[in-house]
Amino acid sequence: MLDAFTRVISQADARGTYLTNNQFDALNNMVAESNKRMDVVNRITSNSSTIVANAARALFAQQPQLIAPGGNAYTSRRMAACLRDMEIILRYVTYAMFAGDASVLEDRCLNGLRETYVALGVPGASVAEGVNKMKDAAIAIANDRTG
Repeated sequence: MLDAFTRVISQADARGTYLTNNQFDALNNMVAESNKRMDVVNRITSNSSTIVANAARALFAQQPQLIAPGGNAYTSRRMAACLRDMEIILRYVTYAMFAGDASVLEDRCLNGLRETYVALGVPGASVAEGVNKMKDAAIAIANDRTG
């Protein structure tokens, strides 16, 4: 966002003109959209523990083999690692949302986790299902104007 402001001001300065009404409106709209994103990020962050816990609970109810002996989330250590990774993914979702740029999530989080999960034999479909459950909860929170 700062780059957009800097670019508009630099262009006006190079022309030796004041900002136009259209430029003001565009920058004002950018600020308004940023404020909406910050509000959503704040609500998701405030509910992050609940989002992760409920998504994990639903995932393990749907796929009990994950927490059964021999499952990828069996033992408290593996369960803790799973919850930690879900928390990391949700945190990066909020970073991407705040920045208004999904590449933050893809480049810095998902690509690295994908490589790690493949190496460890973690079932990708289960990871995707857990992420989808967090996504559904985050969207519900984002759309809830009372919270």
